[in-house]
Amino acid sequence: MSVIVHTGPVMNSSYVAAVYEHNVILNPDPHVPLSRPEALQHMQKNLDIYEEQAARAAQQGAQILVFPEDGIYGFNFSHSSISGYLETIPDPQQESWNPCTEPGRYNNTEVLQRLSCMARRYNLYVVANMADLQPCPLKTDPSSSCPPDGHWQFNTNVVFSSDGLLVARYHKYNLFINEPFDTPPQPEIITFETPFAGKFGLMICFDMLFHDPTIALVEKGVRQLIYPTAWLNALPLLDSVQFQRAFSLGANVTLLAANLRNNRRDMRGSGIYTPFSATYYHAQKGEPEEGRLLVARVPVLDPLWVGQSGTTVEGVVSSQSTSSASPPTESAPSVPPSSATFVSSMLDDPFTFVLLNKTEGEVNVCNGTFCCHLQYRRFPQGGSEELYALGTFAGTHTLFGRCAVQVCALVRCAGLDISSCGQGVEEAESKMDFTLEGKFGTRYVYPSVLASKLVLEQPEHLETAADGTVTMRHSNMTGGLLTACLFGRMYHLDNE
Repeated sequence: MSVIVHTGPVMNSSYVAAVYEHNVILNPDPHVPLSRPEALQHMQKNLDIYEEQAARAAQQGAQILVFPEDGIYGFNFSHSSISGYLETIPDPQQESWNPCTEPGRYNNTEVLQRLSCMARRYNLYVVANMADLQPCPLKTDPSSSCPPDGHWQFNTNVVFSSDGLLVARYHKYNLFINEPFDTPPQPEIITFETPFAGKFGLMICFDMLFHDPTIALVEKGVRQLIYPTAWLNALPLLDSVQFQRAFSLGANVTLLAANLRNNRRDMRGSGIYTPFSATYYHAQKGEPEEGRLLVARVPVLDPLWVGQSGTTVEGVVSSQSTSSASPPTESAPSVPPSSATFVSSMLDDPFTFVLLNKTEGEVNVCNGTFCCHLQYRRFPQGGSEELYALGTFAGTHTLFGRCAVQVCALVRCAGLDISSCGQGVEEAESKMDFTLEGKFGTRYVYPSVLASKLVLEQPEHLETAADGTVTMRHSNMTGGLLTACLFGRMYHLDNE
């Protein structure tokens, strides 16, 4: 995919980032506990691949390299069967430790040592995800979250500086279904500083959909986020690269996203995103199941660091993300015709839909008091018939944990029956010029345009009005439209 390179002062404050989508070598029988030597033997196979990729990234000038969630050991473990894979990771906020140069300080830290030496050998910051064992005091206090066996197991990001020092440790707060890990007693808001780009924040996979730690980091002014993930694609709204891109745009941040590659679980799609560029890879069905290294030069977005270096990229952000484009359908009627609505399931949520049954026009659809408006002109390609619908949902999404949303989504239906609207589909032929609009009750609205074969398109124009109305305009598509979506997250309503 193309990289947008900005000329002028921006290049004075940029850095080279790399993410690796890893085809993880799995334990064939993850429910059977392994001894520590057996677990190490398995992990070293994945770490050997990490080592090769670190060398390749360094050759391409990378200063930071991100590996995916679960990439060192895989998945499908139980709470007990993962025991041989656990290492106790010291808190870098409490002590300074370089596992590569001080390997004898702690026992059973072979993975930490290997990662530390990798960072040191290739002179780059390394972010990896591993399993952490932390002892906890067994209190008689019934409110204590300490498990009965006296230790916690955490899904954990570790960060090593380019000399091998352990500089950050983050425990995943929002666990997905059936993880062999514990939820930390409190969400951790973890950042680390780099000499080349200032501050980065840490999150893992499912965290992206929730306020803590993700939005807590953004609200603290952290503009560069590191994102190891093992994401199961969920079209038509939550495909990996679709939501990674949408999050980067909606939160106005850089996102370094490294996913696993596993065809059986439909894990694929990684990228390096800024508010004005995307370098990503999304495997197509039938492509060989293999890893992929992505490297891109990106501008520094840390406002403090940029201020110190005497340059700013803020102007680029604002002008890029609100570039104007003429409305696609000047001749559309000002009063949209009334159309019959219907309800169909999209990711288990009951969306209210209206069909697009003309070549051009305007449609409105409401779910309760939340309404979406679409102005469109459609360009059918080839001879195939395709059904499109505009859908909306406002309420609590429950399929993958509870989260309150307001969504406007223009989707290609999987078939020609209205019951297929909301089902996932990967190819489309009809191109579309459109303006999609909704009045949201949150400032966190994530926009996406996903084209045929899971290609991302950068919306031509995005605008948020003072009253919460978000407008996304796009034209001149390179491929057929799969989904155009405004995904609003009502974080404040999650626990109601």
